[in-house]
This record gives sequence, structure tokens and C-alpha cells, in this order.
Amino acid sequence: MSAVNIINVAVLDNPAPFLSPFQFEISYECLAPLNDDLEWKLIYVGSAEDETYDQLLESVLVGPVNVGNYRFVLEADPPDPLKIREEDIIGVTVLLLTCSFLGQEFIRVGYYVNNDYEDEQLREEPPQKVIIDKVQRNILSDKPRVTKFPINFHPENGETEELNASLPNQPTEIDGDGGQPADSEALVSDGQGVQ
Repeated sequence: MSAVNIINVAVLDNPAPFLSPFQFEISYECLAPLNDDLEWKLIYVGSAEDETYDQLLESVLVGPVNVGNYRFVLEADPPDPLKIREEDIIGVTVLLLTCSFLGQEFIRVGYYVNNDYEDEQLREEPPQKVIIDKVQRNILSDKPRVTKFPINFHPENGETEELNASLPNQPTEIDGDGGQPADSEALVSDGQGVQ
């Protein structure tokens, strides 16, 4: 069982211009006190074919964390369009929100992002060079892809080997419709984010 559960992730200011900051309101609960920080990251996937175009937009440490419910807004600068291949700016890509403890990622929330011109004429007759100021991004927040990874939240108890032997080797994936393996915890979408 995880010591930290995401209760909800709400995507704020969506849709928005491509160059606007990202804002996510993250609500989570901690079921056991943690003596170290949680690391939250937001990653923009710049190319489906080449991860060297991925950009870490923000990384924040939160903690130590006591038992209770928490909420904060994660704000991140937009990706640098100069670090994205021109042909990959317009179209669909992925945004990843991850959380780790002691360097171990235990949850990943993936969103599809559609980047396109807001102006219909530009959509129908796109210019040869992307006009980034005219591009709008739309995070498809109603269908996040949630993947949970089993980790040991209390390695100081000396239970690492025993715990690793009892943990399943595969991460648990949950889609935005709540479709999931029968043995996983329920995470569903409310149309605004992950619950």
C-alpha cells in the first residue's frame, strides 16, 4: 500500500496560449509520516521518437510530510520552443506529472496535449514556419493515464529486501475512465483531473 495517494489533479488555465505557464492544483494525502521530501516533476515530451527533446519544466521538493491532506499549485514555465523540432510543435504530445520519494518514482500522471493554431485560417493553411504566439495548447485533462509504481516508503526499517520480494514487478496503470486491474486502488477522472 502506498503511503501517499493523489486525491485530485486539476489542470488550471486550460486551454491556454502555448507560451503561458502550466498550472496544476494537486491534492494528495499522506497515510504515514515521511522523513524526507516528495519530489514533484513536470516533464514536456518534445518528440515521440527522441527523448532528448523532453524538457523538465519544473521540479519541486515538498516535505518532510506528516500524516494528513495537502494541496498546492504547481506552476511551471512553458517548454522552450527552440528546443522542440519545428515539425513537433503543432500536433499532439504528452505532459508527465511525476512524484518520487528517495529517488523512487511511485506515481506518474500522463496527459495528452494538443497544440494547434487558435485561428481557423491558420489551422486550414498553416504557415511554413510556426508562429508560436498564435499556437494554443489544450491539455486533455479528462483522460489522464495514471501509472503507480510500488516502492518502499520506509527503507530505514530494514524491510527493503523483504518488501521488494512481495511487491509485484509490474506497475499498475489506470486510465482516465477508471479502467484498471481488479487489485489496484481506484483513481478516476472527474473531467477536471485525476481523483
